[in-house]
Amino acid sequence: MKVAVVGATGMVGEVMLKVLAERSFPISELLLVASERSVGKKLVFKGREYTVIGLAEAVAKKPDIAIFSAGGDTSLEWAPKFAAAGTTVVDNSSAWRMDATKKLIVPEINAHALTKEDKIIANPNCSTIQLVMALAPLHKKYGMKRVIVSTYQSVSGTGVKAVKQLENEMAGVEGEMAYPYPINRNALPHCDVFLDNGYTKEEMKLAREPQKILDDRTFSVSATAVRIPTAGGHSESVNVEFEKDFELGEVRKLLNETPGVTVQDNPDTNTYPMPIYAHDKDDVFVGRIRRDESQRNTLNMWIVSDNLRKGAATNAVQIAEYLIAEKLV
Repeated sequence: MKVAVVGATGMVGEVMLKVLAERSFPISELLLVASERSVGKKLVFKGREYTVIGLAEAVAKKPDIAIFSAGGDTSLEWAPKFAAAGTTVVDNSSAWRMDATKKLIVPEINAHALTKEDKIIANPNCSTIQLVMALAPLHKKYGMKRVIVSTYQSVSGTGVKAVKQLENEMAGVEGEMAYPYPINRNALPHCDVFLDNGYTKEEMKLAREPQKILDDRTFSVSATAVRIPTAGGHSESVNVEFEKDFELGEVRKLLNETPGVTVQDNPDTNTYPMPIYAHDKDDVFVGRIRRDESQRNTLNMWIVSDNLRKGAATNAVQIAEYLIAEKLV
């Protein structure tokens, strides 16, 4: 496979290269692509040095697959150009996620929907991916009516500038601010920009994307997204009301049997998911599984995942792996 990584110099791009190497992705030729200001920069992949090239040059080389993590504006402009050249694009930005003509894919859930005609494939929001990984098997068994989710999201979800802000504040150093307020020793109920309805874009992604991935509009999602001073890993407190009742033992069994999900749930030994344990891992971790005693057929869970891996890079690489395995590229 001739593979292009677009946005190779960014935070997610770096993790994508790491994941491609770890998973021994079949690469015959690798193109590392970034904006004009990064062209000519040297990067190392599997012990070999590569020179970063620009987008126009990458399109001309007609890669089989292009994995994008370069921001929405770049994706809107350049993904169609790659697709027109015959390249299949897996895009990690929000640009195409809710486009009715594009598939929104979490491989363990809906990769079967992909065809050779899908030349631009959307990677869901990081918080959405970990949420639907846990919800999908339960929805299939019990039928979801309503989901209420509150997120506790790391600064790495914002990018390098936010990570640097946290590091500066912890060290007592004044520097550039990614957020309108300090993040150290703080919690900001503000992920992405505010919309006219009072919700943020991040919260509306969580409301809409699960319905598209599960191809079901019969359930609703209400979200509150909060940024906290952790360096990596997103956490979610999730309350799910089902059509049917459930047994907690069966819920744990269903989750345990779901590929890509690990149950960590034993209050007697203080076993529960935490970002510090999810770091650099690809699974979605689920714990604090308990019945909501205030309402019938309702479950509480705590879900944690590394937002740069399964929430972004790993999911995109898994999509590409599926395309190759099913001979769709």
